[in-house]
Amino acid sequence: MELRHKVYHWLRVNTFRVDLVFMLALLLFCGPVYLMADRPWHFVLSSALVVPLAWRRTRPVPAAGATLLASLALWATGLEPLAGLVAVPLIIYAVAAYGPVWASRSVLVLGLLGGVLLTSRNLSSTAQTGVLGLTISAVYTVLIWMLVLFSWTLGDLTRVRRQQLQTLADRARRLEIEQQQERSLAAADERAHIAREMHDIVAHSLSVIITQSDGARYAAAANPAVATKTLATVAATARTSLAEMRRLLGVLRHGDESTTRPLPGLADLDDLFQGFRAAGLPLDIEQLGSPRRTLPAGAELTAYRVLQESLTNVLKHAGPLARARVSVRWQQRGLQIDVHDDGRGASADPAASAGDDGGNGLRGMRERINLYDGSLVARPAAGGGFQVSAFLPYTEA
Repeated sequence: MELRHKVYHWLRVNTFRVDLVFMLALLLFCGPVYLMADRPWHFVLSSALVVPLAWRRTRPVPAAGATLLASLALWATGLEPLAGLVAVPLIIYAVAAYGPVWASRSVLVLGLLGGVLLTSRNLSSTAQTGVLGLTISAVYTVLIWMLVLFSWTLGDLTRVRRQQLQTLADRARRLEIEQQQERSLAAADERAHIAREMHDIVAHSLSVIITQSDGARYAAAANPAVATKTLATVAATARTSLAEMRRLLGVLRHGDESTTRPLPGLADLDDLFQGFRAAGLPLDIEQLGSPRRTLPAGAELTAYRVLQESLTNVLKHAGPLARARVSVRWQQRGLQIDVHDDGRGASADPAASAGDDGGNGLRGMRERINLYDGSLVARPAAGGGFQVSAFLPYTEA
């Protein structure tokens, strides 16, 4: 089984070598017979029909053009049908399977026309005339048309199957990148929860420590024993807070190298957009203006996460043919972010379009924006698709 897969992989990768060997074998079958019969022109034209088969998959259009020229030369010289004409249905199949659509339709029409020209030439050069000759010519024409249609249909089915396999491969790659984005968002969300926990621990502990320290300072002069007890409470509170901090920092560092890296910001947007383009999402980017002042690191992270979440939702919910347009504009009051797609967001479930799990992605974006006194609007677009608009103001001192 493994050997068969290796052979199949080699045949699929080395298409030109395979076609070259096939062409040489067919040339040995169709060419030397005319040399032995002392018919050099027959050999030349038969070889001219067969040689383009070496490029039938790698360069199907030039190969079809060379075969067409050889066929016209054969028809113009008035020679009888040659053995090299077996290459014509093979070329028709190859162009239908591997060439562009216009070339596929062109070889179909030319093949049907060639059948008429071939039988008309043979009819004019034979002794059969009248009704019998027309009947024989019509039968030959229909047989040639059947061969042309069979070759073209088989090639077109091969094209459809190859496109379906390519679509499945693209979908699998998109799903893989989508899962990576989901894992990144989940990890970022978990780190945000842990950061909030650390904030609560530090704020509570410092409040207790400050209150107890002030009490100890005032009580030290009147009652040193109370001051000693109060300082012991301060020390215990500090130790507990330190232990909680170590535990949470251990979670942040555990098994994830990315957590030791700097958090992303506006300078990392190009890499973010490139990742979505690699996932197969057509993306138009517009970046206008320049910042009047620097946004806080947390605000830059918020802008990055809003764009990441919005584009992930486009990739997941907007459909396979959707395009996205991103606008990042610096205004006098702050940063304006707009993400609009032309997919099926307007007709889909708003909760699903807004984010996973009934809109958790949307709520998460709104919470981040609210931390910096910004605004967020996410809704189906009037002309179709879905749009997300976010504004992050400058934090004026």
